[in-house]
Amino acid sequence: MLSRLRRFWEPLRELPDHVSLRIKLVSALLALVAIALTVISVSSLAVFRGYLLNRAETQIQVLLIQASHQSQTGGPYGPAFSLPGYVVELRDSHGNVLSGFGSWQDLTGPGPDVPNDSGWLAAHAGKFTTVPAVSGSDHWRVITEPVNIEGNDAFTGLPGSQRSGTVLAGVNLGNIDETIAWLAKIDLLVSLIIMAALAVAGVMAVRASLRPLTDIEQTAQAIASGDLARRVPDRDPRTEVGRLGRSLNAMLSQIEAAFHARAKSEAAARRSEERMRQFVADASHELRTPLTAIRGYAEYYRQRGGVGNGARQPAPPGAGPALADGGRLSEPDLDRIMQRVEQESARMGVLVEDMLLLARLDQQRPIERRPVDLLTLTADAVQDARMIAPQRKIELTVGSGAAFLVQGDEARLRQVIGNLMSNALTHTPDGTPIDVRILAQGPDGQLTVPSVTLEVADHGAGLSKEQAERVFERFYRGDQARGRKTGGAGLGLAIVAALVSAHGGATGVNTDPGRGATFWITLPLAAEAA
Repeated sequence: MLSRLRRFWEPLRELPDHVSLRIKLVSALLALVAIALTVISVSSLAVFRGYLLNRAETQIQVLLIQASHQSQTGGPYGPAFSLPGYVVELRDSHGNVLSGFGSWQDLTGPGPDVPNDSGWLAAHAGKFTTVPAVSGSDHWRVITEPVNIEGNDAFTGLPGSQRSGTVLAGVNLGNIDETIAWLAKIDLLVSLIIMAALAVAGVMAVRASLRPLTDIEQTAQAIASGDLARRVPDRDPRTEVGRLGRSLNAMLSQIEAAFHARAKSEAAARRSEERMRQFVADASHELRTPLTAIRGYAEYYRQRGGVGNGARQPAPPGAGPALADGGRLSEPDLDRIMQRVEQESARMGVLVEDMLLLARLDQQRPIERRPVDLLTLTADAVQDARMIAPQRKIELTVGSGAAFLVQGDEARLRQVIGNLMSNALTHTPDGTPIDVRILAQGPDGQLTVPSVTLEVADHGAGLSKEQAERVFERFYRGDQARGRKTGGAGLGLAIVAALVSAHGGATGVNTDPGRGATFWITLPLAAEAA
Protein backbone atom coordinates (compact mmCIF):
# COMPACT_ATOMS: atom_id res chain seq x y z
CA MET A 1 0.00 0.00 0.00
CA LEU A 2 2.79 2.36 0.91
CA SER A 3 4.64 1.55 -2.29
CA ARG A 4 1.53 2.34 -4.32
CA LEU A 5 1.10 5.65 -2.51
CA ARG A 6 4.76 6.43 -3.09
CA ARG A 7 4.51 5.66 -6.81
CA PHE A 8 1.46 7.89 -6.98
CA TRP A 9 2.97 10.71 -4.94
CA GLU A 10 6.44 10.88 -6.52
CA PRO A 11 5.24 12.05 -9.98
CA LEU A 12 2.99 14.63 -8.33
CA ARG A 13 5.84 15.96 -6.23
CA GLU A 14 8.13 16.21 -9.27
CA LEU A 15 5.46 17.81 -11.45
CA PRO A 16 6.35 21.44 -10.50
CA ASP A 17 9.91 20.81 -11.70
CA HIS A 18 8.60 20.18 -15.23
CA VAL A 19 6.21 23.17 -15.37
CA SER A 20 7.33 26.57 -16.63
CA LEU A 21 7.47 29.55 -14.32
CA ARG A 22 4.77 31.37 -16.31
CA ILE A 23 2.28 28.54 -15.76
CA LYS A 24 3.17 28.37 -12.08
CA LEU A 25 2.64 32.09 -11.55
CA VAL A 26 -0.64 32.26 -13.50
CA SER A 27 -1.94 29.11 -11.80
CA ALA A 28 -1.03 30.45 -8.37
CA LEU A 29 -2.73 33.76 -9.16
CA LEU A 30 -5.91 32.08 -10.37
CA ALA A 31 -5.93 29.67 -7.41
CA LEU A 32 -5.66 32.52 -4.92
CA VAL A 33 -8.36 34.53 -6.69
CA ALA A 34 -10.63 31.46 -6.85
CA ILE A 35 -10.18 30.87 -3.12
CA ALA A 36 -10.86 34.53 -2.36
CA LEU A 37 -13.99 34.61 -4.55
CA THR A 38 -15.25 31.37 -3.01
CA VAL A 39 -14.78 32.67 0.53
CA ILE A 40 -16.44 35.97 -0.33
CA SER A 41 -19.38 34.32 -2.09
CA VAL A 42 -20.01 31.67 0.58
CA SER A 43 -19.72 34.14 3.43
CA SER A 44 -21.92 36.77 1.75
CA LEU A 45 -24.60 34.20 0.84
CA ALA A 46 -24.54 32.81 4.36
CA VAL A 47 -24.90 36.27 5.87
CA PHE A 48 -27.64 37.23 3.45
CA ARG A 49 -29.54 33.97 4.07
CA GLY A 50 -29.24 34.52 7.79
CA TYR A 51 -30.63 38.01 7.37
CA LEU A 52 -33.65 36.78 5.37
CA LEU A 53 -34.25 33.91 7.80
CA ASN A 54 -34.13 36.30 10.75
CA ARG A 55 -36.76 38.52 9.15
CA ALA A 56 -38.98 35.50 8.46
CA GLU A 57 -38.63 34.31 12.05
CA THR A 58 -39.60 37.76 13.32
CA GLN A 59 -42.72 37.74 11.14
CA ILE A 60 -43.90 34.25 12.22
CA GLN A 61 -43.19 35.16 15.84
CA VAL A 62 -45.54 38.15 15.54
CA LEU A 63 -48.06 35.94 13.80
CA LEU A 64 -47.80 33.37 16.62
CA ILE A 65 -48.45 36.01 19.28
CA GLN A 66 -51.58 37.25 17.49
CA ALA A 67 -52.91 33.71 16.99
CA SER A 68 -52.31 32.79 20.63
CA HIS A 69 -54.14 35.88 21.78
CA GLN A 70 -57.22 35.15 19.68
CA SER A 71 -57.30 31.49 20.72
CA GLN A 72 -57.41 32.50 24.36
CA THR A 73 -60.06 35.22 24.06
CA GLY A 74 -62.70 32.84 22.80
CA GLY A 75 -63.61 35.18 20.01
CA PRO A 76 -64.18 34.21 16.41
CA TYR A 77 -61.36 32.19 14.91
CA GLY A 78 -61.08 34.22 11.73
CA PRO A 79 -57.57 35.41 10.82
CA ALA A 80 -56.30 38.83 11.77
CA PHE A 81 -54.34 38.87 8.46
CA SER A 82 -53.57 36.59 5.60
CA LEU A 83 -50.19 36.29 3.78
CA PRO A 84 -49.16 33.79 1.10
CA GLY A 85 -46.49 31.34 2.27
CA TYR A 86 -47.43 31.51 5.93
CA VAL A 87 -49.43 28.99 8.03
CA VAL A 88 -51.15 29.07 11.46
CA GLU A 89 -52.48 25.92 13.05
CA LEU A 90 -54.27 25.18 16.33
CA ARG A 91 -53.70 21.73 17.72
CA ASP A 92 -55.29 19.97 20.67
CA SER A 93 -53.49 18.25 23.51
CA HIS A 94 -52.95 15.17 21.34
CA GLY A 95 -51.30 17.10 18.50
CA ASN A 96 -54.25 16.93 16.11
CA VAL A 97 -55.07 19.92 13.96
CA LEU A 98 -58.35 21.63 14.92
CA SER A 99 -60.32 22.48 11.84
CA GLY A 100 -61.73 25.58 13.41
CA PHE A 101 -58.50 27.39 12.62
CA GLY A 102 -58.45 26.37 8.99
CA SER A 103 -59.32 29.90 7.92
CA TRP A 104 -55.92 31.03 9.15
CA GLN A 105 -54.27 29.30 6.23
CA ASP A 106 -53.81 30.90 2.88
CA LEU A 107 -51.50 28.40 1.23
CA THR A 108 -50.56 28.18 -2.45
CA GLY A 109 -48.61 24.93 -2.00
CA PRO A 110 -48.09 22.02 0.39
CA GLY A 111 -47.83 22.94 4.06
CA PRO A 112 -45.26 21.83 6.66
CA ASP A 113 -44.94 18.21 7.66
CA VAL A 114 -45.26 18.57 11.46
CA PRO A 115 -45.64 15.34 13.43
CA ASN A 116 -49.05 14.85 15.14
CA ASP A 117 -47.30 14.20 18.40
CA SER A 118 -47.91 16.19 21.57
CA GLY A 119 -44.47 15.19 22.84
CA TRP A 120 -42.74 16.64 19.78
CA LEU A 121 -44.80 19.83 20.10
CA ALA A 122 -43.94 20.15 23.79
CA ALA A 123 -40.23 19.50 23.16
CA HIS A 124 -40.01 22.20 20.47
CA ALA A 125 -42.23 24.76 22.21
CA GLY A 126 -40.83 28.27 21.82
CA LYS A 127 -38.03 27.10 19.46
CA PHE A 128 -37.65 27.75 15.77
CA THR A 129 -37.45 24.47 13.89
CA THR A 130 -36.97 23.63 10.23
CA VAL A 131 -39.21 20.84 8.89
CA PRO A 132 -39.78 19.55 5.36
CA ALA A 133 -42.92 20.24 3.38
CA VAL A 134 -45.61 17.62 3.04
CA SER A 135 -44.48 17.16 -0.55
CA GLY A 136 -41.85 18.66 -2.78
CA SER A 137 -38.35 19.96 -1.92
CA ASP A 138 -39.35 23.05 0.09
CA HIS A 139 -38.76 23.51 3.79
CA TRP A 140 -40.71 25.36 6.49
CA ARG A 141 -39.53 27.31 9.48
CA VAL A 142 -42.03 26.76 12.34
CA ILE A 143 -42.48 27.68 16.01
CA THR A 144 -45.01 26.41 18.55
CA GLU A 145 -46.48 27.75 21.77
CA PRO A 146 -48.81 26.04 24.28
CA VAL A 147 -52.16 27.88 24.97
CA ASN A 148 -55.44 27.47 26.84
CA ILE A 149 -58.24 27.43 24.28
CA GLU A 150 -61.59 29.07 25.15
CA GLY A 151 -64.47 26.73 24.09
CA ASN A 152 -67.54 27.59 21.89
CA ASP A 153 -70.19 25.76 19.92
CA ALA A 154 -67.91 25.24 16.97
CA PHE A 155 -65.10 23.85 19.04
CA THR A 156 -66.52 21.92 22.09
CA GLY A 157 -70.25 22.31 21.86
CA LEU A 158 -70.20 23.63 25.42
CA PRO A 159 -70.01 27.39 25.95
CA GLY A 160 -67.45 28.66 28.46
CA SER A 161 -65.32 25.49 28.57
CA GLN A 162 -61.46 25.53 28.30
CA ARG A 163 -58.85 22.98 27.35
CA SER A 164 -55.08 23.00 26.58
CA GLY A 165 -53.67 23.12 23.06
CA THR A 166 -50.80 24.32 20.88
CA VAL A 167 -50.59 27.15 18.38
CA LEU A 168 -48.14 26.63 15.46
CA ALA A 169 -46.98 29.33 13.06
CA GLY A 170 -44.66 28.76 10.11
CA VAL A 171 -43.20 30.31 6.99
CA ASN A 172 -42.22 28.66 3.72
CA LEU A 173 -38.41 28.87 3.09
CA GLY A 174 -38.77 28.17 -0.60
CA ASN A 175 -38.60 31.87 -1.55
CA ILE A 176 -35.49 32.34 0.57
CA ASP A 177 -33.82 29.26 -0.95
CA GLU A 178 -34.73 30.44 -4.48
CA THR A 179 -33.29 33.87 -3.75
CA ILE A 180 -30.05 32.40 -2.38
CA ALA A 181 -29.78 29.99 -5.35
CA TRP A 182 -30.33 32.87 -7.78
CA LEU A 183 -27.63 34.94 -6.04
CA ALA A 184 -25.30 31.91 -6.05
CA LYS A 185 -25.72 31.56 -9.81
CA ILE A 186 -24.98 35.27 -10.26
CA ASP A 187 -21.88 34.96 -8.03
CA LEU A 188 -20.70 31.94 -9.99
CA LEU A 189 -21.16 33.71 -13.32
CA VAL A 190 -19.42 36.86 -12.12
CA SER A 191 -16.61 34.79 -10.60
CA LEU A 192 -16.06 32.93 -13.87
CA ILE A 193 -15.94 36.22 -15.77
CA ILE A 194 -13.47 37.61 -13.24
CA MET A 195 -11.35 34.47 -13.44
CA ALA A 196 -11.27 34.60 -17.24
CA ALA A 197 -10.35 38.29 -17.22
CA LEU A 198 -7.68 37.73 -14.60
CA ALA A 199 -6.30 34.75 -16.55
CA VAL A 200 -5.84 36.95 -19.65
CA ALA A 201 -4.47 39.88 -17.63
CA GLY A 202 -2.27 37.53 -15.58
CA VAL A 203 -0.75 35.93 -18.66
CA MET A 204 0.02 39.35 -20.14
CA ALA A 205 1.38 40.69 -16.84
CA VAL A 206 3.52 37.62 -16.19
CA ARG A 207 4.82 37.64 -19.75
CA ALA A 208 5.75 41.32 -19.43
CA SER A 209 7.28 40.74 -15.99
CA LEU A 210 9.32 37.75 -17.17
CA ARG A 211 10.54 39.45 -20.35
CA PRO A 212 13.78 40.52 -18.58
CA LEU A 213 14.38 36.88 -17.64
CA THR A 214 13.81 35.96 -21.27
CA ASP A 215 16.42 38.53 -22.25
CA ILE A 216 18.81 37.03 -19.70
CA GLU A 217 18.15 33.57 -21.14
CA GLN A 218 18.81 34.76 -24.68
CA THR A 219 21.96 36.54 -23.53
CA ALA A 220 23.20 33.37 -21.86
CA GLN A 221 22.53 31.38 -25.03
CA ALA A 222 24.39 33.95 -27.14
CA ILE A 223 27.36 33.88 -24.76
CA ALA A 224 27.34 30.08 -24.80
CA SER A 225 27.48 30.32 -28.60
CA GLY A 226 30.62 32.43 -28.38
CA ASP A 227 29.33 36.02 -28.36
CA LEU A 228 31.19 37.20 -25.25
CA ALA A 229 30.33 40.85 -25.93
CA ARG A 230 26.59 40.21 -25.45
CA ARG A 231 25.06 41.93 -22.41
CA VAL A 232 21.72 41.98 -20.59
CA PRO A 233 19.67 45.10 -21.46
CA ASP A 234 19.92 47.78 -18.79
CA ARG A 235 16.82 48.30 -16.66
CA ASP A 236 15.84 50.40 -13.67
CA PRO A 237 18.37 49.55 -10.92
CA ARG A 238 15.69 50.17 -8.30
CA THR A 239 14.00 46.92 -9.33
CA GLU A 240 15.17 43.40 -8.54
CA VAL A 241 15.51 42.55 -12.23
CA GLY A 242 17.49 45.75 -12.83
CA ARG A 243 19.91 44.93 -10.03
CA LEU A 244 20.18 41.35 -11.26
CA GLY A 245 20.92 42.54 -14.81
CA ARG A 246 23.56 44.98 -13.57
CA SER A 247 25.23 42.26 -11.49
CA LEU A 248 25.14 39.84 -14.43
CA ASN A 249 26.65 42.45 -16.78
CA ALA A 250 29.44 43.12 -14.28
CA MET A 251 30.07 39.39 -13.98
CA LEU A 252 30.00 38.94 -17.77
CA SER A 253 32.48 41.80 -18.19
CA GLN A 254 34.84 40.13 -15.74
CA ILE A 255 34.41 36.78 -17.48
CA GLU A 256 35.04 38.36 -20.88
CA ALA A 257 38.10 40.19 -19.55
CA ALA A 258 39.39 36.99 -17.96
CA PHE A 259 38.75 35.04 -21.16
CA HIS A 260 40.52 37.64 -23.29
CA ALA A 261 43.34 37.83 -20.77
CA ARG A 262 43.66 34.07 -20.87
CA ALA A 263 43.61 34.03 -24.67
CA LYS A 264 46.11 36.88 -24.74
CA SER A 265 48.27 35.10 -22.19
CA GLU A 266 48.17 31.89 -24.21
CA ALA A 267 49.02 33.81 -27.38
CA ALA A 268 51.81 35.64 -25.54
CA ALA A 269 53.09 32.33 -24.20
CA ARG A 270 53.13 30.88 -27.70
CA ARG A 271 54.86 33.99 -29.03
CA SER A 272 57.30 33.88 -26.13
CA GLU A 273 58.04 30.24 -26.82
CA GLU A 274 58.55 30.98 -30.50
CA ARG A 275 60.77 33.94 -29.64
CA MET A 276 62.71 31.78 -27.21
CA ARG A 277 63.32 29.14 -29.87
CA GLN A 278 64.26 31.85 -32.34
CA PHE A 279 66.47 33.50 -29.72
CA VAL A 280 68.31 30.25 -29.03
CA ALA A 281 68.72 29.60 -32.75
CA ASP A 282 69.95 33.15 -33.45
CA ALA A 283 72.29 33.17 -30.45
CA SER A 284 73.68 29.81 -31.49
CA HIS A 285 74.21 31.10 -35.02
CA GLU A 286 75.93 34.28 -33.87
CA LEU A 287 78.18 32.43 -31.44
CA ARG A 288 78.95 29.63 -33.87
CA THR A 289 80.61 31.94 -36.40
CA PRO A 290 83.41 33.29 -34.17
CA LEU A 291 83.77 29.96 -32.38
CA THR A 292 84.18 28.17 -35.72
CA ALA A 293 86.85 30.65 -36.81
CA ILE A 294 88.75 30.37 -33.51
CA ARG A 295 88.56 26.58 -33.61
CA GLY A 296 89.73 26.51 -37.22
CA TYR A 297 92.82 28.62 -36.55
CA ALA A 298 93.60 26.68 -33.40
CA GLU A 299 93.38 23.34 -35.24
CA TYR A 300 95.49 24.72 -38.08
CA TYR A 301 98.12 25.91 -35.62
CA ARG A 302 98.10 22.50 -33.86
CA GLN A 303 98.36 20.64 -37.15
CA ARG A 304 101.37 22.73 -38.15
CA GLY A 305 103.07 21.72 -34.90
CA GLY A 306 103.82 25.23 -33.85
CA VAL A 307 106.40 27.69 -35.23
CA GLY A 308 108.84 26.02 -37.65
CA ASN A 309 107.56 22.42 -36.96
CA GLY A 310 105.51 19.83 -38.89
CA ALA A 311 105.17 18.89 -42.50
CA ARG A 312 103.58 21.04 -45.09
CA GLN A 313 99.78 20.68 -45.09
CA PRO A 314 97.12 22.57 -46.97
CA ALA A 315 95.68 25.55 -45.21
CA PRO A 316 91.98 25.49 -44.27
CA PRO A 317 89.62 27.42 -46.52
CA GLY A 318 89.68 31.11 -45.65
CA ALA A 319 92.60 30.70 -43.28
CA GLY A 320 94.34 33.62 -44.92
CA PRO A 321 97.95 33.52 -43.71
CA ALA A 322 100.62 32.41 -46.20
CA LEU A 323 103.01 29.60 -45.52
CA ALA A 324 106.77 30.00 -45.56
CA ASP A 325 109.87 27.83 -45.26
CA GLY A 326 108.48 24.67 -46.72
CA GLY A 327 105.20 24.75 -44.83
CA ARG A 328 106.43 26.19 -41.56
CA LEU A 329 104.58 29.17 -39.98
CA SER A 330 106.52 32.35 -39.81
CA GLU A 331 106.11 34.78 -36.98
CA PRO A 332 104.15 37.35 -39.09
CA ASP A 333 101.79 34.58 -40.15
CA LEU A 334 101.35 33.55 -36.54
CA ASP A 335 100.67 37.17 -35.60
CA ARG A 336 97.97 37.41 -38.23
CA ILE A 337 96.37 34.17 -36.99
CA MET A 338 96.35 35.36 -33.40
CA GLN A 339 94.99 38.73 -34.51
CA ARG A 340 92.04 37.00 -36.19
CA VAL A 341 91.47 34.88 -33.07
CA GLU A 342 91.47 38.04 -30.98
CA GLN A 343 89.01 39.74 -33.32
CA GLU A 344 86.60 36.81 -33.24
CA SER A 345 86.94 36.57 -29.47
CA ALA A 346 86.19 40.26 -29.13
CA ARG A 347 83.16 39.90 -31.36
CA MET A 348 81.96 36.96 -29.27
CA GLY A 349 82.62 38.93 -26.09
CA VAL A 350 80.51 41.87 -27.32
CA LEU A 351 77.70 39.49 -28.18
CA VAL A 352 77.86 37.86 -24.75
CA GLU A 353 77.93 41.26 -23.03
CA ASP A 354 74.86 42.37 -24.97
CA MET A 355 73.02 39.20 -24.04
CA LEU A 356 73.97 39.64 -20.36
CA LEU A 357 72.77 43.25 -20.46
CA LEU A 358 69.40 42.18 -21.85
CA ALA A 359 69.15 39.47 -19.19
CA ARG A 360 69.79 42.00 -16.44
CA LEU A 361 67.16 44.33 -17.87
CA ASP A 362 64.68 41.44 -18.04
CA GLN A 363 65.30 40.87 -14.32
CA GLN A 364 64.41 44.56 -13.78
CA ARG A 365 67.57 45.26 -11.90
CA PRO A 366 67.75 48.90 -10.74
CA ILE A 367 69.82 51.25 -12.85
CA GLU A 368 71.73 54.31 -11.78
CA ARG A 369 69.63 57.48 -11.82
CA ARG A 370 71.03 60.96 -11.81
CA PRO A 371 70.35 64.11 -13.88
CA VAL A 372 71.69 63.66 -17.40
CA ASP A 373 71.70 66.30 -20.15
CA LEU A 374 70.34 64.39 -23.15
CA LEU A 375 71.32 67.25 -25.50
CA THR A 376 75.00 66.86 -24.58
CA LEU A 377 74.88 63.10 -25.16
CA THR A 378 73.16 63.64 -28.52
CA ALA A 379 75.70 66.23 -29.62
CA ASP A 380 78.59 63.92 -28.71
CA ALA A 381 76.98 61.04 -30.66
CA VAL A 382 76.46 63.28 -33.73
CA GLN A 383 80.09 64.44 -33.55
CA ASP A 384 81.32 60.83 -33.32
CA ALA A 385 79.21 59.88 -36.33
CA ARG A 386 80.62 62.78 -38.33
CA MET A 387 84.11 61.57 -37.54
CA ILE A 388 83.28 57.98 -38.54
CA ALA A 389 81.44 58.95 -41.75
CA PRO A 390 82.79 62.32 -42.90
CA GLN A 391 81.19 61.87 -46.31
CA ARG A 392 77.67 61.96 -44.81
CA LYS A 393 75.58 64.98 -43.99
CA ILE A 394 74.49 64.63 -40.37
CA GLU A 395 72.34 67.48 -39.02
CA LEU A 396 71.27 68.12 -35.41
CA THR A 397 68.06 70.08 -34.78
CA VAL A 398 67.22 71.27 -31.26
CA GLY A 399 63.69 72.29 -30.42
CA SER A 400 62.71 75.07 -28.05
CA GLY A 401 61.52 74.52 -24.51
CA ALA A 402 62.89 73.46 -21.16
CA ALA A 403 66.33 72.00 -20.55
CA PHE A 404 66.61 68.44 -21.84
CA LEU A 405 67.43 66.86 -18.48
CA VAL A 406 66.39 63.32 -17.68
CA GLN A 407 66.95 61.00 -14.72
CA GLY A 408 69.01 58.02 -15.79
CA ASP A 409 72.29 56.21 -16.33
CA GLU A 410 74.57 58.32 -18.51
CA ALA A 411 76.56 55.36 -19.86
CA ARG A 412 73.43 53.44 -20.82
CA LEU A 413 71.84 56.49 -22.43
CA ARG A 414 75.04 57.03 -24.45
CA GLN A 415 74.70 53.39 -25.55
CA VAL A 416 71.08 54.03 -26.62
CA ILE A 417 71.97 57.06 -28.77
CA GLY A 418 75.09 55.33 -30.12
CA ASN A 419 73.05 52.28 -31.17
CA LEU A 420 70.52 54.50 -32.98
CA MET A 421 73.28 56.34 -34.83
CA SER A 422 75.10 53.08 -35.65
CA ASN A 423 71.86 51.59 -36.97
CA ALA A 424 71.36 54.58 -39.30
CA LEU A 425 74.94 54.46 -40.52
CA THR A 426 75.01 50.69 -41.03
CA HIS A 427 71.71 50.17 -42.84
CA THR A 428 71.83 53.09 -45.28
CA PRO A 429 74.10 53.56 -48.31
CA ASP A 430 77.20 55.74 -48.00
CA GLY A 431 76.41 59.41 -48.48
CA THR A 432 72.82 59.11 -47.22
CA PRO A 433 72.05 62.12 -45.00
CA ILE A 434 70.92 61.62 -41.40
CA ASP A 435 68.77 64.07 -39.41
CA VAL A 436 68.85 64.07 -35.61
CA ARG A 437 66.17 66.02 -33.74
CA ILE A 438 65.66 66.57 -30.03
CA LEU A 439 62.32 68.05 -29.01
CA ALA A 440 60.37 68.81 -25.85
CA GLN A 441 56.92 67.21 -25.49
CA GLY A 442 54.02 67.96 -23.16
CA PRO A 443 51.76 65.50 -21.35
CA ASP A 444 49.87 64.91 -24.61
CA GLY A 445 52.84 63.18 -26.20
CA GLN A 446 53.88 59.54 -25.86
CA LEU A 447 53.96 59.92 -22.07
CA THR A 448 51.47 61.49 -19.67
CA VAL A 449 54.19 63.69 -18.13
CA PRO A 450 56.46 66.34 -19.68
CA SER A 451 59.07 64.52 -21.72
CA VAL A 452 61.86 64.84 -24.28
CA THR A 453 61.87 63.08 -27.64
CA LEU A 454 64.97 62.15 -29.64
CA GLU A 455 64.52 61.27 -33.32
CA VAL A 456 67.11 59.77 -35.69
CA ALA A 457 65.84 59.94 -39.27
CA ASP A 458 67.59 58.53 -42.30
CA HIS A 459 66.73 58.83 -45.98
CA GLY A 460 67.36 55.21 -46.91
CA ALA A 461 65.09 52.50 -48.31
CA GLY A 462 62.82 52.39 -45.26
CA LEU A 463 61.18 49.36 -43.73
CA SER A 464 58.23 47.21 -44.65
CA LYS A 465 55.28 46.86 -42.28
CA GLU A 466 56.48 43.47 -41.05
CA GLN A 467 60.02 44.76 -40.53
CA ALA A 468 58.73 47.79 -38.61
CA GLU A 469 56.71 45.53 -36.30
CA ARG A 470 59.69 43.29 -35.51
CA VAL A 471 62.61 45.71 -35.72
CA PHE A 472 62.98 45.92 -31.91
CA GLU A 473 62.97 42.13 -31.44
CA ARG A 474 66.13 40.44 -30.30
CA PHE A 475 68.35 38.98 -33.03
CA TYR A 476 65.95 40.24 -35.70
CA ARG A 477 67.60 41.47 -38.88
CA GLY A 478 66.13 42.53 -42.15
CA ASP A 479 68.82 40.54 -43.93
CA GLN A 480 67.78 36.92 -43.29
CA ALA A 481 71.11 35.75 -44.71
CA ARG A 482 72.70 37.38 -41.64
CA GLY A 483 75.85 38.44 -43.49
CA ARG A 484 78.43 40.39 -41.58
CA LYS A 485 78.52 43.16 -44.11
CA THR A 486 74.83 44.10 -43.57
CA GLY A 487 74.95 44.56 -39.81
CA GLY A 488 75.68 43.08 -36.41
CA ALA A 489 73.96 40.40 -34.38
CA GLY A 490 70.55 42.10 -34.34
CA LEU A 491 70.66 43.18 -30.67
CA GLY A 492 71.30 46.92 -31.07
CA LEU A 493 67.67 48.09 -31.33
CA ALA A 494 66.53 45.45 -28.82
CA ILE A 495 68.98 46.96 -26.31
CA VAL A 496 67.63 50.43 -27.15
CA ALA A 497 64.06 49.36 -26.41
CA ALA A 498 65.03 47.58 -23.17
CA LEU A 499 67.13 50.47 -21.85
CA VAL A 500 64.52 53.12 -22.70
CA SER A 501 61.82 51.02 -21.04
CA ALA A 502 64.01 50.69 -17.93
CA HIS A 503 64.16 54.51 -17.85
CA GLY A 504 60.35 54.74 -18.03
CA GLY A 505 60.27 55.83 -21.65
CA ALA A 506 58.92 54.60 -24.98
CA THR A 507 60.38 53.68 -28.37
CA GLY A 508 59.03 53.48 -31.89
CA VAL A 509 59.67 53.85 -35.59
CA ASN A 510 57.89 55.77 -38.33
CA THR A 511 58.68 54.45 -41.79
CA ASP A 512 57.41 53.76 -45.26
CA PRO A 513 59.18 51.73 -47.97
CA GLY A 514 61.31 54.05 -50.09
CA ARG A 515 60.93 57.03 -47.71
CA GLY A 516 63.44 56.23 -45.03
CA ALA A 517 62.88 55.47 -41.35
CA THR A 518 62.66 57.66 -38.25
CA PHE A 519 63.52 55.92 -34.99
CA TRP A 520 62.48 57.82 -31.87
CA ILE A 521 62.71 57.50 -28.13
CA THR A 522 60.77 59.44 -25.51
CA LEU A 523 62.01 59.90 -21.92
CA PRO A 524 60.35 61.75 -19.02
CA LEU A 525 61.99 65.02 -18.08
CA ALA A 526 63.65 65.36 -14.70
CA ALA A 527 61.74 67.32 -12.05
CA GLU A 528 64.18 70.27 -12.20
CA ALA A 529 63.78 70.47 -16.01
CA ALA A 530 59.97 70.22 -15.89
